[in-house]
Amino acid sequence: MAIPVPALVVDVHALDHNIRAIGETLPGPRLRPHVKAFKSTALARRLADAGHRAFTCATVREVEGMAAAGLGDDLLLANEVLDRTQLQRLANVDALVTIAVDSDEAVDRAAAAGLSNVLIDVNVGLPRCGIAPGDAGRLADRARSAGLEVRGVMGYEGHLMMVEERSKRIHLVEKAMTLLLDAAAQVGGDIISAGGTGTYDTNTWASEIQAGTFLLGDSQYQRLDLPFRQAIFLECSILSKGDGYVVANAGLKALGMDHGDPLWPEGQVLFCSDEHITLVPSPEQATELDQRIRLVPAHLDPTVARHETMWVVDGTEVVDEFPVDLRHW
Repeated sequence: MAIPVPALVVDVHALDHNIRAIGETLPGPRLRPHVKAFKSTALARRLADAGHRAFTCATVREVEGMAAAGLGDDLLLANEVLDRTQLQRLANVDALVTIAVDSDEAVDRAAAAGLSNVLIDVNVGLPRCGIAPGDAGRLADRARSAGLEVRGVMGYEGHLMMVEERSKRIHLVEKAMTLLLDAAAQVGGDIISAGGTGTYDTNTWASEIQAGTFLLGDSQYQRLDLPFRQAIFLECSILSKGDGYVVANAGLKALGMDHGDPLWPEGQVLFCSDEHITLVPSPEQATELDQRIRLVPAHLDPTVARHETMWVVDGTEVVDEFPVDLRHW
């Protein structure tokens, strides 16, 4: 069948390779895949079938969708939630749900909504969410006094994901995880949750790693020394030809652009417009009107969020489709 373009296509062989590759380092519960990267319960089920039954979520919608799909064995919402309506939605989910908290207000509102499980979110160097490591034990005591089970700690070293030199990456991750381990000693619990695709094999201190991009890939992570293959592409078609350039029917509305332009292996990306992308083919690259081409997104997560379907392909043959059913909030 002809894929309606622009559309996301997933190379089934690269996908299967990536699941095998990460399982060699992070088998079973050592990996808590982050569904925000791919936003599809069909893809999550492939990971569950490979033994990874606990998942990380970024939104209430993701938690609800995973539970409804029967993938609610152990769902972590690795994000602070203060909205009382959203907290009530989480309390009504038929699954084991744990949420991250980093403030007294977050603890009090979670308890008031009837939630049961929390992780203490610790700032390990990324200036985003997370309580100061030295205050983590106090917050854990407050959570327990409010009737919550404190399962442990989490701390995301996101500022280290793209450190290209491996020895430097290991050194900096160790410094960040020293902060998290100190907090864990104060907090108690069994879980030390951290990491991502960029540090999946260099963070040996966390009990579980919250990687997600490894599954499908993007051009940013191609810069690192990782064993994963590029599995997802934006397929589009050439709709106009100029003097030394061509224009395809993809653009800002089909791509996450915060990490820059996509890559085109057969040439250069000149610029992106709302519905168009202007490309300069390599001298040896022949191009024709209506020709299909594939681009590598620069940032996976927001690119997937712009689409409703991912088409699974073996070469040019469509073998399956994955609904992007975990979008929105």
